Amino acid sequence: MSAEKKLLLDVKDLKVHFSIASKSAWPWSKPANLKAVDGVNVRLYEGETLGVVGESGCGKSTFARAIIGLVEATEGEVVWLGQDVIKMKEVERRNTRKEMQMIFQDPLASLNPRMTVGDIIAEPLRTFFPQLSKEEVKDRVKEMMMKVGLLPNVINRYPHEFSGGQCQRIGIARALILNPKMIICDEPVSALDVSIQAQVVNLLKELQKELGLSLVFIAHDLSVVKHISDRVLVMYLGNAVELGESEALFADPKHPYTRALMSAVPIPDPKIERAKKIEMLEGDLPSPINPPSGCVFRTRCPQATDECAQRKPTIQGNDTHAVSCLHAAV
Repeated sequence: MSAEKKLLLDVKDLKVHFSIASKSAWPWSKPANLKAVDGVNVRLYEGETLGVVGESGCGKSTFARAIIGLVEATEGEVVWLGQDVIKMKEVERRNTRKEMQMIFQDPLASLNPRMTVGDIIAEPLRTFFPQLSKEEVKDRVKEMMMKVGLLPNVINRYPHEFSGGQCQRIGIARALILNPKMIICDEPVSALDVSIQAQVVNLLKELQKELGLSLVFIAHDLSVVKHISDRVLVMYLGNAVELGESEALFADPKHPYTRALMSAVPIPDPKIERAKKIEMLEGDLPSPINPPSGCVFRTRCPQATDECAQRKPTIQGNDTHAVSCLHAAV
């Protein structure tokens, strides 16, 4: 991407496979192997936002959780500031977690209903900085609440007393309280109304600019991804099929799957919207337990050939634009 910006995260051939018990009545039946993430490579630079898109079940959330350590990786490397997080001892990994935080999809479900807002936001501080006094913790919490648009006088209220948008602001404050270098946003606006979505996305952009954050932003809404992302990673059935700078990717997608996704994005101009060609995908997403041979997208691809069934493509290109397709070039 750039020689000027500092490389924070380098994910190399990341795989997350789950062993699924067989439903067969025979006790000697082998468990199935579900390939949730199957060899993803991507980099994240300082101050950058990486959007991650794809259909439900393509492995976006599992990929994000494997990076931060909430899901155990089967193979590969997650190199954070030059060190492989997967190979770290628990003490080292714990210290690294201060720099990598997460915002979850369901704002209310991610907050403990028995804790006040002040205690929820302060919990990371008490975990990592037990030496801080109660007053110091309270002052930091109030300062962070102001940054995310919450009044300090609600510090003793409980999550059920807030709207979805306010609960997400609480989640953002909790993620920011440790001054992390990177935040993973796992569909942070999907459960919110459209107007509230815009507020939360704009808040994230403002905080990113102010604090120099790097974001991994997972979403289904491609309009939101286009608005907030510097680069976009497109995933299909646990594989990275295309990676590129946001404007270039939306203007000229190379992979047939990416083209189908981009064609579904609404255009504000009614004339252009009516005239555009929508590329429909036929068939359903294959099972990650039994993926197609060769290219995983071939069963739904209009350009598929016999070669696609025989040979699995690897992603070719660079951080600016890369594509995994036997019939596409960057």
